[in-house]
Amino acid sequence: MSGSLPATPQPADLWPDVQPDAARRLMLAGVESFARRGYHATTTRDIAATAGMSPAALYVHFPSKAALLFAISRSGHEQVLSVAREAQENAPGPAEAMRELVERFTAWHARRHTIARVVQYELGALPEEEYRVVASLRKDIEDLVRGLVDRGRAEGVFTVGDPHTAARAVLSLGVDVARWYSDRSRQTPEELAKEYADLTLRMLGVPDSPAG
Repeated sequence: MSGSLPATPQPADLWPDVQPDAARRLMLAGVESFARRGYHATTTRDIAATAGMSPAALYVHFPSKAALLFAISRSGHEQVLSVAREAQENAPGPAEAMRELVERFTAWHARRHTIARVVQYELGALPEEEYRVVASLRKDIEDLVRGLVDRGRAEGVFTVGDPHTAARAVLSLGVDVARWYSDRSRQTPEELAKEYADLTLRMLGVPDSPAG
């Protein structure tokens, strides 16, 4: 699993592909504001103030509050999809691939819990067209996990009934981390990720490795 991010990541660490830096600062301010107040209760003035900019500066980079939420949500889902794909690249089998996927997926939602909370729980505020874009990314993530479950069933590694239900259960475990995790949580993202991977493999019917 990849190493931990800095304790206080900078906007450039969170959104390296977004330019200019002012747009990244506004995305971070949007995340902080939406997480604190909720999307509907947050104003563009709140976001601009959090970023240390004038309200007019926001519109230079994002035409609306909804456009800012869309940028945050799309980027988050693209990052998660990339994490899920990379997890399977060098795994020798479905159990190892699932372990790596769950560890990376869980750790991402723990390390970036504030962003993940906005990404995962403010979807309903997106306009219809933007929602469809994000929904497509979510489907890609679910299809990837379901495909891995199918592969594990075909090879006799996983013993589950419905791959669709199993895939959703796997993803739900990791997504829910964003709801309750905080920087004061007892477990580090890496510790939690390992425990969730163990739980997932048991849920999928993989026997525990013998001790010793």
